[in-house]
Amino acid sequence: EAQLVESGGGLVQPGGSLRLSCVASGFAFDDYTIGWFRRAPGKLLEGISCIGTIEENVAYVDAVKGRFRISRDNAKNTVYLEMSSLKPEDTAVYYCAADSSWGLVAEEYDYWGQGTQVTVSS
Repeated sequence: EAQLVESGGGLVQPGGSLRLSCVASGFAFDDYTIGWFRRAPGKLLEGISCIGTIEENVAYVDAVKGRFRISRDNAKNTVYLEMSSLKPEDTAVYYCAADSSWGLVAEEYDYWGQGTQVTVSS
């Protein structure tokens, strides 16, 4: 059974940093694009970053570009999202997901984690 488990969320002050982890199991991790999505209170699900099967293939939405960094460790079946210069508007539940192709279209992703809460507040 395919499974994705996120961790690393929490409460952080504006300007602070967090590192989210997404550990995968039950599918051929190396063959999948892994994306990070978030859902802020009262808003739609938003794709924010993805990393392809080749680690150099990465994408970010403008809202997080320059502040977030995605990486993957295939030996550990893990993808990381390093978040810095966090803002209150980054507050959301963050999800990782796996896609057999490429992109940030949520409907195309095959497997999803349960999410981890990130709250940016003073």
